[in-house]
Order: sequence, then structure tokens, then C-alpha cells
Amino acid sequence: MTSQRRRAFRRGLTLSAALIGIIAVPAHAQAADDAVAEGEIVVTANKRTQALKDVGVTAAVLGAQQLTERKIVSLADIAATVPGLSYSSSENNTPVFTLRGVGFNEASLAAYPTVSVYTDEAPLPFPVLSAQGAFDLDRIEVLKGPQGTLFGQNSTGGAINYIAAKPTDTLSAGADLSYGRFNMVEANGFVSGPLGEQLKFRLAGHYLHADDWQKSYTRKDSLGESEVYAVRGLLDWEPADTVKFSLMLNAWQDKSDPQAGQLVAVYPQIAAAAYPEVVNYPYPPQNARAADWSNGTTVSPTGSILDPRPRSNRKFQQAVLRGDIDLTDQVTLTSLSSYLHFRQRQSQDYDGTASNNDDIPFNDGTIKSVFQELRLSNGGRSSIRWVLGANYQRSRIRENDGISYSTGSTSNAGLNFIIQNGYRSNTLRRDYAFFGNAEVDVAPGLTLKAGARYTNSLTGVNLCNTDLGDGRTAALISGLSALLTGGPAPVVRPGIDCVTLNSSFQVGQPFIDSLKQHNTSWRFGVDYKLNRDVLLYANVSRGYKAGSYPTISASSEAQYIPVTQESVTAYEAGAKLTTADRTFTTNVAAFYYDYRNKQIRGKTLDPIFGVLNALINVPKSRLYGAEIEAGVRPFRGLALGASVTYVNSKVQRYTGTNVLGVQQDFAGSSIPFSPKWQAQVDGEYRWDMGGVTPFVGAVLNVRAKTIAYIGGSDLTIPASPVNSMAPGVTRPFAIKGYETVDLRAGAEWGQWKAMIWGKNVFDTYYWQNVISAFDTVYRLAGRPASYGVTVGYKF
Repeated sequence: MTSQRRRAFRRGLTLSAALIGIIAVPAHAQAADDAVAEGEIVVTANKRTQALKDVGVTAAVLGAQQLTERKIVSLADIAATVPGLSYSSSENNTPVFTLRGVGFNEASLAAYPTVSVYTDEAPLPFPVLSAQGAFDLDRIEVLKGPQGTLFGQNSTGGAINYIAAKPTDTLSAGADLSYGRFNMVEANGFVSGPLGEQLKFRLAGHYLHADDWQKSYTRKDSLGESEVYAVRGLLDWEPADTVKFSLMLNAWQDKSDPQAGQLVAVYPQIAAAAYPEVVNYPYPPQNARAADWSNGTTVSPTGSILDPRPRSNRKFQQAVLRGDIDLTDQVTLTSLSSYLHFRQRQSQDYDGTASNNDDIPFNDGTIKSVFQELRLSNGGRSSIRWVLGANYQRSRIRENDGISYSTGSTSNAGLNFIIQNGYRSNTLRRDYAFFGNAEVDVAPGLTLKAGARYTNSLTGVNLCNTDLGDGRTAALISGLSALLTGGPAPVVRPGIDCVTLNSSFQVGQPFIDSLKQHNTSWRFGVDYKLNRDVLLYANVSRGYKAGSYPTISASSEAQYIPVTQESVTAYEAGAKLTTADRTFTTNVAAFYYDYRNKQIRGKTLDPIFGVLNALINVPKSRLYGAEIEAGVRPFRGLALGASVTYVNSKVQRYTGTNVLGVQQDFAGSSIPFSPKWQAQVDGEYRWDMGGVTPFVGAVLNVRAKTIAYIGGSDLTIPASPVNSMAPGVTRPFAIKGYETVDLRAGAEWGQWKAMIWGKNVFDTYYWQNVISAFDTVYRLAGRPASYGVTVGYKF
């Protein structure tokens, strides 16, 4: 361990010791509008708290105890726990969620997701903002299917809601400390209680440190250190019985290393100019920890230091103010205001080798976003329950990237031996919407539902590709402009002027454009309560996701063409059964999605530079499938559960450029990141031993194979003297199916709780994404086996 890591480790132990001295009681769910029995699972799918068994939607809920005992602390952990939900990282360390095959594998900071994430209804509008925050939660709700009417337009796949643990009526506090593999130290703590008759507070903190988990297989080096600090503060003020205000402040800093890739194929774009050190690079052994990355700084011609070694420093702050005012006995006015600020400074290796084939020495950016929602509702006790509202969101996103490629096949005499360039974006996103939702009890047990939302969105961009300062890229593009126009070579100032060719083959100016779109999302449904134990439901809904522009290295403005808005029309029917004593529950659902203009990060074939990134709309696709989950408590202390999701996806119409640069008809291809089968089996047994309650538990997760790129299931690297694939690899863009097992065992006694745990205990080797860079293809592997011990205290 380096001296810097030792200091970080000691800081973690010091903070942990401070937190472990705080005392605790369990978190409490927020008060429900509807009658909810103690111990029932609740959700806020309709923007009010209801028992899950009474809500006619498909949802998964992870409670506070599950989150703690299963060590669910990351986005990957959440996805591994919810069948139908997939997680992957991207080349820019940006998280990507795909739910039932609906996702957007895009790395730009300014791209909206298809699975929206919220904290207590306040949106985290861009995927990178959700990277941390899963601590001191009452629960996590995953709502499946389009959520466009109540949770916004960018929820064609679904919505994930973080429900923070709330301030308590009595003074309470708590902490837990974990130590595990890779010198992992995790500490969580909170203190909560009243500050007077009208004011309550809660303050929670989270700290995580772990040493490197990846190992270079060509030299003595390691990567993968984790370092996260997070804090959340809540104030609840109730100056009158009819007025309540809640203030939430969130902040975190994540200094964890971005993950390095595992080389799986070499496919030089310009074969005649391939560098031997890339063509002959050794492949890694087939295990999760083996990888390679660039290491060592270089100085750019402008004097700036370029260091492609993967590193990251991300900071996030958010303030959310909610006010609920009862205008009458039945009507409540709710105001939700949010402001957030995000900043990142990071670099990534973008080729899976230690060679400077395709590296990103800086990937910096900021996000500033404001959100305001006003709505009127009448709660959940009336036979007609309604919500009317409007919201407004405005975000400014800036991103500045550099890319270096001294051993890339584009660095050749014909292309002026270019070795680096930069690209930046300045994006404004503005959305406003008006929405309404109603539920009407038309007969005993029978409820009709309807909702609609009109959304108007505007995206404005200023995009620019630049020479970082050595003049080679500027000279090359200037010469191309002169050749293509027949005129004199334009003057292009390195580091200042833009070097992307426009439609007239001119150069020097940024690409300035805007995308204006609007849509109306809607939902219709019916719930039928057959009896107090059985709910039948059917829904038809349509949701939209706004279009966007890419932030990429572009040789021509054709790469800047935006994707337009996508839509999903969903047909779904299901049933829920919960016995009165809750010893048996089962939920089943079947669905069909008509998917139009699906957005993907695809490829385009540039006549000069080869296969380059671009955003693509897939005109028509469809998905259908089914889900079933069941839980049983056959006797006191034993709880068993199982869930299975089946998704069949198919592209119905799309012809374009595949990941290898070949024109292809993709009709019949499955949709990326949509495995046909996902399943989970879990069990836990608790028993009493005279004041001590031991417990044991296990979780089996199963995922079928899928693909990372459209058409990727049938693609292989063509044979040539400079092309190759890793031993045993025939389909490099496939993501194989896998199974993982998590185990836990512990005991509770008095105010103490102790647990040993393991995740992926059999060290299954799997990967979550495959990325085609420029001359190489690499994988992002799942985490290897991890294990540890957790001790907590409460009273």
C-alpha cells in the first residue's frame, strides 16, 4: 500500500471510529396518504405513499434491511438485485441503466437517460448524477415501463426512486462499520430527532475506501482504488397542521479510479498504418482483475500535462425544498424546488492497452440544473384521486475532452502524423411540462386510471473539435478543406479555432444548432380488486425521451446530427396476490412494447478516419416478455423468494453501419443489453437463541447472454495480418450469460448487529460492457469476489 493509501486508510478508520460511536434506531417510512398496515411494502408510484400490493404497476422495492444486509451500495448492486434491470459503465465512466431492454448507452454528460433517477421525487436528470447517493435510505423503488405522466418524459424504460430515511420524532442515531477485501473500509452513520415542537432533523454520512482491485498483466502496477465521501441533511418544519416544509441537502465527492478495460480484439482502422506494438499486444488472462492501461505523463505542445492514467474526481451538491400546504381538507398544494451542481475532472484509458493508441487524458465537465414543480392533489382517501401540475427544468452542461493517439493507425504520413485533438460542448437543455392524473373508483373494487403530460423541450448546442496545440490536426484539416473546396487553405489557429468540416467543407467555426420538440405522454388503465388479497390490472401507456447531440471527436459535422425523441407504447397486464397473513405473495405481469426511434450510440464510416462514433435512431423495434416473482414464509423465521424476467427484443426496421464499419440490415437483431432471461433466488432464515437472533441468507443471480452493439451477436473480426482476437473469443461484441452467488450470516443481540458477507463468492468472471474504441475492442469486467464483516449498533 502506498503512503497516500495508508493515509486514506487511516482517515477511514478515524471517521469510522467516530461514526461507530453514534447510536441508532431503524428508519421510518414517510406517513402514508392511504391506509398502509405496519410491515407492508410501500411505494410512491402515484406520487403518494401506497401499499405496493394495491398499486396496479410493476415495481420492485428494496427495503432498508435488504440494502444493509445485501451490501447494496452501488448502481451495479441495484441492477444485480432487480431482474429486468441491467447496468453498465461507459468509456467515459458514465453509468447506463437498461430496463426491460429500454436503455441509451451514451457517454456524453448532456444525454438524458431512459431510466430516470430521483431522490425523494427530485430528479437527477443526467446519469452521472446518480453515481452515488444509495446510503441512509428507507427504500429504493424501481418502476418498470414508461413513467411519462408522473415522472417526466425521459422515463421510456422506467424510473428509480431513492427514498431517503426521514427525521424521527425522538432522538436517535446509529452507525455501522465494514471491513473487507482490498482493504475496504465502509462507514455509515446518522443522527436524527426533534429540534423543537415543529422542527425535526436528520444528518447522515457515508464513507468508502478500498485499495486497487485491478492488476496490470504486463508490468507491476495496479488500479481501481475507491474513495467516496457523502453526506445528506434533512430538516422537516411543520409550523401548522396544514403546512409542512422539508429541506434536503445532498453532497458527495467520488475520487474512485475509472475502470480499465480488458483487451479482447485488435482491428486497426487503417490496416496499412497499424503500429506493431498494438498489433502484437498480448491479451489478458480470463479473470476479472487482469487489465492494462496507459501510465505516464506527457507534455502537450501548449505546455499542459497530459496524463492518460485513469483517475477521477467528481463533486456533487444538491438542495431540494419541498412544501406541502393543505388548501382545504382535501386539496394540497405541493411545491418542489431543486438546484444541483456537478463537476468532474477525470481521464480514461480508451483502448485496453498500455500503448497510447486511444486515450482520453482529460474528460472534464460541469452540470448546473434547476427544477421547479407545482402540483395540486387530493390525497388518497377520496373515491376520485387526482393530481394536476406543471414543472420546469433548465440545465447547462459543459464538457471538455482531449484525446491522444500517438500509436493510433491515423497517426501516419498520409494524415500528417496527427497524435491528439480536443473536443468540447456547451449544451443548454430546457423542458417544461403540464400534467394530470386521475383514478376513479367506479364500482366496488374497480378503478379506472388516466393520465397525460404535455412536454416542450429545447436543446441548444455549441460543439467544437480543436487542435490541442501542436498544429498537426489544424494543418491536416485546413489542407483537406482546400482540397475539397478548390480554394486556399484557411488559417486554423491551434487550440482556438474549430477543425470540424461543415457541409460546405469549410472549417474554423463551431457547430451551433438547436433541437426543438414536443410530445404528449399518456396512460390509461384499470385496476380490479378481486378481493382483499388479489389485484388484477391492465395498463396502456406511452412515454417519450428527448433527443440529444453527441459530445465526440468529429471530423465532419455529419457526426453532430442529433438523435430525435424516442417513444415507447407499452401494453401491460398483471396480477398481485398477497395473503392476509403475508405468508405468500406473488406478482405476475406480461408486456408488449412498440419501440419507435430508439436512440443508440452507433457508428458511422468516415472516408478519411474510418469507423467513428455517432448517435443513431433505430426507426422501429419491439419487445415483449413476462415477469413473475413470488415470496413464501413457510414457517416462522424462514423467508424464500424468487423472480424471473423474460424479455424478447427485436429490431424490425433499421439499416446502417455496424460496429465494424460495414453497411448492414439489422432487422431481426436483438436490442443491446437486453438478456432474454434474468432470475434471482433468495432465502433467509432467522431463529431465536435466548436474546440472540442469528440469521443466514443467500442470493443467486442469473443473467442470460446479450450484446453490447446492435447486430453484435453475429459479428466477428475478419482475418488479416493485423487483426486478431483473444484466445477462445469468436464473437467479441457478445456479453456472455453468468451466475453469481452472494452469502451472508450474522446475529442481532440487544442493540448490536454483526454480519459476515460475501458477494460473487465463487469469483465468477463476467463482463457488463464491450467497447469498440478505434483500433481495439475491450471489455469492462464485473467485480471479482468480495467479502467482509460489518458491525453496527442501535437502541
